[in-house]
Amino acid sequence: MDYMDIYKSWLENDYFDADTKKELEGIANDDNEIKERFYKELEFGTAGLRGVMGAGTNRMNIYTVRKATQGLANYIVKSGNKDKGVAICYDSRHNNTVFADEAALCLIANGIKAYVFDELRPTPELSFALRELGCVAGINITASHNPPEYNGYKVYWEDGAQITPPHDSGIMDEVKAVTDWSTVKTCDKKEAEANGMYLHIGPEMDDKYMEALKAQIIHWDSIKEMGDKISVVYTPLHGTGNKPAMRILKEIGFKNVYEVAEQAEPDGNFPTVSYPNPEASEAFELAVKLAKEKDADLILATDPDADRLGVYVKDSASGEYKVLTGNMSGSLLAEYELSQKKAKDGSLPEDGKLVKSIVTTNFVDAIANYYGVELVECLTGFKWIGKEILGYETSGKGTYLFGLEESYGCLIGTHARDKDAIVATMALCEAAAYYKTQGKTLWDVMVDMYEKYGYYTDAVQSIEMKGITGLEKISAIMDNLRKNPPKEINGYKVLSVRDYDNDTVVDVETGATTSTGLPGSNVLYYDMSDNAWMCVRPSGTEPKIKFYYGVVGESLEDAKKKSDETGAKVKEMVESM
Repeated sequence: MDYMDIYKSWLENDYFDADTKKELEGIANDDNEIKERFYKELEFGTAGLRGVMGAGTNRMNIYTVRKATQGLANYIVKSGNKDKGVAICYDSRHNNTVFADEAALCLIANGIKAYVFDELRPTPELSFALRELGCVAGINITASHNPPEYNGYKVYWEDGAQITPPHDSGIMDEVKAVTDWSTVKTCDKKEAEANGMYLHIGPEMDDKYMEALKAQIIHWDSIKEMGDKISVVYTPLHGTGNKPAMRILKEIGFKNVYEVAEQAEPDGNFPTVSYPNPEASEAFELAVKLAKEKDADLILATDPDADRLGVYVKDSASGEYKVLTGNMSGSLLAEYELSQKKAKDGSLPEDGKLVKSIVTTNFVDAIANYYGVELVECLTGFKWIGKEILGYETSGKGTYLFGLEESYGCLIGTHARDKDAIVATMALCEAAAYYKTQGKTLWDVMVDMYEKYGYYTDAVQSIEMKGITGLEKISAIMDNLRKNPPKEINGYKVLSVRDYDNDTVVDVETGATTSTGLPGSNVLYYDMSDNAWMCVRPSGTEPKIKFYYGVVGESLEDAKKKSDETGAKVKEMVESM
């Protein structure tokens, strides 16, 4: 059937409720809108579902959530793990509890217990909880930092990480196999609660999560000494971070923590920001204002599901607040964790691993090299870092020390298998206290690191291309770059080309070809002269194509100049395609 036939079938099928049909009747004269909603099914990819909420096959709604869950349930049953149950979490998005319950009731109708948090919780706590409960999988209803009209559905496996091979493809195949809406099961919530299949996760899990975070602290002594001298401004950006972030800082001993009142309460409209992304300066406007009033040492912002952390730190010399990118804050934490673990234990494990995604700064490569630990690269998406941790545990070879990705996410410890902004919040405040005992601010430490390792500067350009034509344009750009790889970018000579989709690394000078050593993914990477690099990939969760790039300068000013020039060349390259 074409999109119009599918649209009409939704209007005629008794399976779909009156509200859904009323919404669809309202677009009867808008062929383009009908096409956008029905020209395809909302794709269940390796990150699950994410899309605009509304009626239609290409939208987030109770029917697409049920269908995805039916596919997941079928996979769990076939794997022989139905008795283990599934944990379900949600953030502050619209329809959060509705989608969570729809997922739970579909699982229960298939004979699988559902453990549902009694209110919104951060993503990393779901990762922690499902392992604590011994579940086979987890579901998180979240669209991370997307605008208010979005919601999403992420699937985790029993190791606590988002699904990776073979489970990702296995679940995707089962979801695709659900073609008849009438085969999607559901049940009554009250009956499910009464028969012990719908179970609530409450405060006792929060307590266990808090203790797991506290176990990561290295310098309790510094917190005790400086806990009443460090001033912190924090904003949850209307999301899940408000309770756990404020709780952990209070319990470990920080006395002067100020929450941005206008953004403290969960709200799916995100009324104070156009979209709740801690990468955006707009998200920090209210926090910076409060920080100036309180003379705060640092400003922290978590995204709605509290897996990403944005950071501003005060420069005592100028009195200004410096923005730390995800690469910068991640590198700062990597330096702190490795240096202080080494100081505390006398040495780092011989098989120690620092893990990063391929689009993350080479700054951490230099840090890993300095401390004599192995730098491990993996594909974009923290699930691949989680998979590395699982590999170390199951093989008994390798000790995970720290993991990060450029998109404002890192993980200290192995209590979770996804990026954890709550533990990062705690660790950055701990680091601030430790360095304050040495008379240094976090910005002073960043400057020390630049002088020690080099002035690494990294950036990303995300180019939005919505709709059908946007997808076609993104595909054309990737195809063009594969067929015609650049020889140089802003004067940096391309030394090798990595094509992760074709599993090749081609030495430009010799033509020699080797394997990437990583799973297939639609990503191109260019290693360039002077330790510069560029990576291109379509976003897995948004209608965007992303260009990541990094350079090394002689100073911060020189590095910024080179980065800006490289960004301009990237823009010219895209516009010429």
